Amino acid sequence: MPPTKAKPLWIALLLALIVLFVLFKQRDQDSHAPLHGSGDRAIPVEVAAIRRGPLFLQRTFSGTIEPRTQFIVAPKVGGRIERLYVDVADQVKRGQLVAQLEDSEFRQDVAEAMARLAVARANQVEAESRLEIAKRELNRTSTLNQRGIASESTLDAARSEFLASQAAVQVAAAILNQEQAGLAASEIRLGYTRIKADWQQGDDQRTVAERHVDEGNTVAANTPLLTIVELDPLIAVIQVTEKDYPRLAVGQQVNLTTDAFAEQLFTGTVSRIAPIFRKSSRQARVEIDVPNPGHLLKPGMFTRCTLTLDHFVDAISVPAMAITRRNDRTGVFLVSEEGTSVIWQEVQPGIQDGKQIQLLDTDLHDGLVVTLGQQLLDDGDTIRITTRRPDSATETMKP
Repeated sequence: MPPTKAKPLWIALLLALIVLFVLFKQRDQDSHAPLHGSGDRAIPVEVAAIRRGPLFLQRTFSGTIEPRTQFIVAPKVGGRIERLYVDVADQVKRGQLVAQLEDSEFRQDVAEAMARLAVARANQVEAESRLEIAKRELNRTSTLNQRGIASESTLDAARSEFLASQAAVQVAAAILNQEQAGLAASEIRLGYTRIKADWQQGDDQRTVAERHVDEGNTVAANTPLLTIVELDPLIAVIQVTEKDYPRLAVGQQVNLTTDAFAEQLFTGTVSRIAPIFRKSSRQARVEIDVPNPGHLLKPGMFTRCTLTLDHFVDAISVPAMAITRRNDRTGVFLVSEEGTSVIWQEVQPGIQDGKQIQLLDTDLHDGLVVTLGQQLLDDGDTIRITTRRPDSATETMKP
């Protein structure tokens, strides 16, 4: 194509592009004009009523069921387990015999201690007889010395023998006491082979939760044999962050649910609140007493614990969706009495109960607030209500 004919074609294409750009720009301005209230078109929004009534701040924490008390059965002496009298899930009474260690060596120790005690008693009798003889000899020598028949050296020898006999009696008595103590210790060690569940506090009957050994095992002293727990009441343990910690108090009521009994609601009471936070998690341990008369709950179960941390009898609240941020301020768009425009109202949020948020120190008591579409609004914009969200007293309506 000759160059003289191509130039008008390029000019025509350039003009066409300019016209399309102008039309697109105008269309874009027209489409955004109503969104900022500069046009006559109303912005469609959804609204909901300001609610007045009771409001509760509730939190649900994940926790674990644990026994409030547990007793570890362990022998005080080592040996081979000859017999286990209970097993997992068995009921155990306080002081009941639960295991027996092989005791032949301990019985032999008792027999040897008894033999040593008999020897000690015989030695004491012998020492007392020698003391009696030494005493008579001392008396006779003293009499002869007074008559001038026995010399002073003979008298000294008799006196020395008497004193030695007295000391021998005392030594024999001490050895006798020692052997008696040895016999008592041997009998105590023999008693340790009979292992009993001797917990001190709580109910007189508990349940075997775990068995750690089998019959025939050789165990050292203080090796755990059985774990015995109390199943009523139990405790639920939860971890609480700093945000919720100030609202907790001993005695607060708690509702608990478990996966095992999804349709059943259990209740409990906050019993202990840790005074420190763990450095690793920045959380504090909270214990909840849970009555368990039917023994449905078991230690180790997962649970969800719901606590009411605060409540207001007559609170002003709006749906959480109505809360909007504008220039670092928090507020809501209040629908005018005519229902055709909105007013920006700054508010101070309080507690949140589900989808409702409390408004603190507010003069708002009734009316409607925008819950959907407020991101397109400014103060004074014209609106068109498409949907009114239902609350406890109203149903969804469409004008």
